[in-house]
Amino acid sequence: MCGFIGEMITGNATFINDDKWLEALEAIHHRGPDSTGTYKNNHVSFGFKRLSIIDIEHGKQPLSYQNKYHIIFNGEIYNYKELRAGLIEGGYEFQTHTDTEVIVALYAQKGQDCVKELRGMFGFMIWDEEKEELFCARDAFGIKPFYYMESKERLIAASELKSLRIIDPQLEVSPESVQHYLTYQYVPEPMSLAPSVKKLKPGHMLIKKREGAAVIKPYYSKVFNEGKESLSTYAKQTIDVLKDSVAKHMRSDVPVGAFLSSGIDSTTIVALAKEHNPALKTFTVGFDHEGFSEVDIARDSADKLNVENIHKHISPEEFVRELPKIIWHMDDPVADPAAVPLYFVAKEASKHVKVVLSGEGADELFGGYNIYREPQALRYFNSWPSQFKRAINKMALGLPKGIRGRSYLLRGTTPIEERYIGNAKIFTEAEKQLILGQYDNQYLFTNLTKDLYQKAISYPDSTKMQYIDLHTWLPGDILVKADRMTMAHSLELRVPFLDKEVFEVASRIPESAKLANGTTKHVLREAIKGVVPDSILNRKKLGFPVPIRHWLKDELYDWAKDILTINKAATTIFNQKEALALLEEHAAGKRDNSRKLWTILCFLIWHSLYIQNSGGSQKAIQDIAQLQRKTS
Repeated sequence: MCGFIGEMITGNATFINDDKWLEALEAIHHRGPDSTGTYKNNHVSFGFKRLSIIDIEHGKQPLSYQNKYHIIFNGEIYNYKELRAGLIEGGYEFQTHTDTEVIVALYAQKGQDCVKELRGMFGFMIWDEEKEELFCARDAFGIKPFYYMESKERLIAASELKSLRIIDPQLEVSPESVQHYLTYQYVPEPMSLAPSVKKLKPGHMLIKKREGAAVIKPYYSKVFNEGKESLSTYAKQTIDVLKDSVAKHMRSDVPVGAFLSSGIDSTTIVALAKEHNPALKTFTVGFDHEGFSEVDIARDSADKLNVENIHKHISPEEFVRELPKIIWHMDDPVADPAAVPLYFVAKEASKHVKVVLSGEGADELFGGYNIYREPQALRYFNSWPSQFKRAINKMALGLPKGIRGRSYLLRGTTPIEERYIGNAKIFTEAEKQLILGQYDNQYLFTNLTKDLYQKAISYPDSTKMQYIDLHTWLPGDILVKADRMTMAHSLELRVPFLDKEVFEVASRIPESAKLANGTTKHVLREAIKGVVPDSILNRKKLGFPVPIRHWLKDELYDWAKDILTINKAATTIFNQKEALALLEEHAAGKRDNSRKLWTILCFLIWHSLYIQNSGGSQKAIQDIAQLQRKTS
């Protein structure tokens, strides 16, 4: 688990200045504080920051193989031992026991097809001296990041945007990305807020030759293919593959812990991990606000599972004090309030372990979000003629907001392709026209999901929603905050649900089995009977709740008003008057605008850190922290 930066030059170009290169590498020191490594030849320059997890003594990078392949790799390959044994049988030799050497040896054997054999999370770059070709890839689900920017002279890739920001301090803000950010609360891939910087999409590879532009192509597709097996068969397959995945995710030369919340996802992982480590440590955080803490429930779960639970409560003062660091670590802003408790639980866990397991991905794979039941609630509208539905939709739009039945009518008469874009939909197009200084109707949110819906055209509506989330919400929000908040504390996060073998099982479960008995994740619940205590099995998950709705009325009202008033982007990018009106309406209790306000506030702080500040991002953190102290 590490961070990297790599550069390939073409033609007669020269490398980036050494001082700037080292500064860009040091910007991600938190991703790998154990050691620093570099490699340079006539065509590529690699830099690496290492967090030592496996083969601590010999696992340094960049790593060279057979004197002609050179690799930098961020992540973990969980089937590396099996792959290594097969390669040894094929005559390949190894100098280390690392998964890094396994990847590059597998590339020597199979070329680009090597990536199809990998089971794990990764972003890597391999320089092939014989072909004079750069080969890069990102894991199937997007667990690990991969940013890049390309010009005629060079291609530069990095684990985090902040490294590229140092190399190109003139990065601007893309108006299209801002509009999509206001819809999704994150910038959807492959875009970033900087128009010159892209993200390599999950399950894709990038090939760059000495001449010509980089070629990007997929190597893995997430496809649902409903089977016709019995419920008991799916449950058996699910528990078997989860046991195997957790066993492989426990491979480490350092202690492994686990996050524990109130729901069945993290509890399942803890129960299975405990079979491999009875002394497993678990970690939980909550807030000192009624209804916004998972600590008591998690402690009860830990007691029933007979594992240690280490927990912490977060105050509003801590929340505000750490927020600039949280947003700085995020790269592009992600306005998901759950990132804050994740930051604090990672901070606590890092005092005890170097690796933690977590339950991300279970909802997307096994149908866990309550919103997936919406199509069942709206089936009444399926028989209505299209013309009649359009008329009712128009009538419902004219009703006052908040009136009973308005939302139901709008949802039932709006096609799913226009209704569902993922788990967060913050601002509508009409609202964005009001809140933005400049709005362009070319950049509709449906532009980003249109092709996905076309690929999922044969799926039931609830499965279409899963498919959308797998390609947008999961890599754009869930996994970004998971990676950045743990790496902020040099902590490796592993997610056993997001395993290709687990997905192969989950993808065959029909809609009727996933959403049976008036619940969600029905097959998963059946699979873990006897693994987790019955009292936990149907417990409602809180999902890292954050009391921003209450705080923006009270403790954080003055802080929010100052940010909206002082920040330059509040007037250049946003309509400041409209933004302040949202705050006043919220403070008066007229409407809950907390998520809209949080989306704007996160962007404004990000803009101060990455765009306005000319003294570097660390100085920006200090400057904004000083503002926080004045206004909190």
